[in-house]
Amino acid sequence: MSPSVFSVSVKVSELVKTYESQRAVDGISFEARKGEVLGFLGPNGAGKTTTMKIITGYLPPTEGRVNVCGFDVTTDTMAARARIGYLPEHNPLYKEMYVREYLTFTAGLHKVAKVAARVDEMVERTGLASHRHKQIGELSKGYRQRVGLAQAMLHNPDVLILDEPTSGLDPNQIVEIRQLIKDLGKEKTVILSTHILGEVEAVCDRAIIINKGRLVADAPIQRLKEQFSGQSVVTVEFAEKTSSQQLSGIQNVRSVESAGERRWKLSSDASQDIRADVFAFAVRNQLTLLELHKEVFSVEDVFQQLTR
Repeated sequence: MSPSVFSVSVKVSELVKTYESQRAVDGISFEARKGEVLGFLGPNGAGKTTTMKIITGYLPPTEGRVNVCGFDVTTDTMAARARIGYLPEHNPLYKEMYVREYLTFTAGLHKVAKVAARVDEMVERTGLASHRHKQIGELSKGYRQRVGLAQAMLHNPDVLILDEPTSGLDPNQIVEIRQLIKDLGKEKTVILSTHILGEVEAVCDRAIIINKGRLVADAPIQRLKEQFSGQSVVTVEFAEKTSSQQLSGIQNVRSVESAGERRWKLSSDASQDIRADVFAFAVRNQLTLLELHKEVFSVEDVFQQLTR
């Protein structure tokens, strides 16, 4: 679906946050739209958590503006917060309370209508049904994370901000929560921060990368991998022997690297697809092609390049 059909739920404009002489966030601007899951990435200390705390109204910005569903988080803080569900990285819970008791208490704070029905719905959606009568302190970290996700969704917010939502979950639980996040992203705006970059590819429609407080990338996942990898790499294998000197003569080839006796990696600019040129080279030189494919860069490759 084209981004143009999404309505903007979160708009961040020239956001700055300073601590004495340090700029934790340095002029960040971006938008998050209804109906998409936005990956919010960066190395430790890049300013991700600070930015999310400003969006949720927990921290005031030094400069710039944040608008959530039409409300300025600085001047209309409570109205903006009412439209946000937030799961922080260090999930704060009342461990002496029982799961259902805690969710009922939280629903009351949000003035949720039909509390019992809504709590039951969230318990089912987050896989807490068999643990609803347990004390939170008795739960594993993974199930405590589910409780945090349930409380973030209780009041049916327009925007969900999730900081490391799958932290502490086992592989099966991760698959379930990722699917839940994807489902929620169809009807809400989800901003997801994670250090598991494979999770971004599995769940997110678009990704933002920040480094040292500045935005360094903002693009849909596939375009991010294509545009910001900096190069295109084709792996080729011939039945016959060839030389790097021969292969360097292929049109648009920037560099040649041996990957085995008759196997090579050919690099070109990111905008170039040299597979047709390699095929033509093989035909001209009567070479038998055993392999020819374009390498696919991951979000992790792009992340390392932009934040190195």
